[in-house]
Amino acid sequence: MPVSHEKFSIKPYDPDDTQATIDIFLRAIREVASEDYSQAQIAAWAKVDDVEAWTRHRASRPTWLAMDCSTPVGFTDLKSDGCLDMMFVDPDYQGRGVASLLLATVESAARKQGFQRIFTEASLTARPFFERKGFAVVAAQKVEKRGQTLANFLMEKILA
Repeated sequence: MPVSHEKFSIKPYDPDDTQATIDIFLRAIREVASEDYSQAQIAAWAKVDDVEAWTRHRASRPTWLAMDCSTPVGFTDLKSDGCLDMMFVDPDYQGRGVASLLLATVESAARKQGFQRIFTEASLTARPFFERKGFAVVAAQKVEKRGQTLANFLMEKILA
């Protein structure tokens, strides 16, 4: 049964959602993260080279989509080690509670699995959101994507 937050709901990922999650991922990077990273960095980051691999990754772990009626507007996941690997929200839905709903879904699932903490590698763009939600920076990092170096932050949240 979907979890509601205002008019948004959460549904589990289905392989039919592959293109919607790719579209959200690419638009979020190109239209939102582009405020914090250079054009070259965005070009290196905003790529999906292997759609089948993307589909396998999404299906290999709990992945959830935030829905506005029948329209996917964001997605997130939770790896078996407590890593929130991806969380992206459609640029048209930024600031409307979608990421908060997605994070609440991850935290609930993590608690049910007995995790004491969750962690993520947050972009410059996402860091303020995660800090507002109780995450702390563990380390500043530099990651390489297709020849470009991008700054991000290893962040964690202790679950009560």
